[in-house]
Amino acid sequence: MQRRIVIIEDEADIREPLGYSLQNSGYEVFTASDGVEGLDVVRRRRPHLVVLDLMIPGYDGFEVCRRMKSDGVCRSIPIVMLTAKDDQTDIVLGLGLGADDYVTKPFSTKQLLARISAVLKRGNLHDEIEGGKRLEVGDLVVDSERFEARLGNRSLSLTATEFKILRCLAESPDCVFTRDDLLNNSIGENAFVIDRNIDVHIRSIRKKLNQPDLIATVRGVGYRLDAARAIVVDPKR
Repeated sequence: MQRRIVIIEDEADIREPLGYSLQNSGYEVFTASDGVEGLDVVRRRRPHLVVLDLMIPGYDGFEVCRRMKSDGVCRSIPIVMLTAKDDQTDIVLGLGLGADDYVTKPFSTKQLLARISAVLKRGNLHDEIEGGKRLEVGDLVVDSERFEARLGNRSLSLTATEFKILRCLAESPDCVFTRDDLLNNSIGENAFVIDRNIDVHIRSIRKKLNQPDLIATVRGVGYRLDAARAIVVDPKR
């Protein structure tokens, strides 16, 4: 089956060559030059992935991401963000809204194609995860069959990558995972990525947990899930 990709990018000198390269790589490509048009194309074409520039007219990339993730039709479509600056605030915000990966401009087409391929490979998460596997660490529940994570009574709106990182940590609470461990488990050994990607995803997960100490940083090594902190204190309980 030919994979469909929508590119939402206002700069023609980026949009057109990228579209051509994706077509040559076997993808069916649709393009839009602003956020309003882009959302319309996404809803009509139901792509397998969206390449989304953050600085676009109409709805900016953040608003496009918000609207996609609040739309039942578009919610599960993975997003690779394009950002003109390596600004951690913008990147964390974009990932927190539901984007799956990011590439900073200027970028090589080869690099972006590798990122797209990696996101698509991990996108069909239900086929990759052992059916019915449910992990419980205190009040944290990671349910692979339902692709759902909860802390207490609160559902966590995680991207596919974030879900796999949290699942990896929850499989062995209190064990330390290096960034390479988390990269290989959540993104894949052959993905063209850097370990800073994991740091950004961890920040986003912590924000969604609203309990930042639950995932502890082990300096110079990596991260671990602190089982003792996976308890929700609720006076109503």
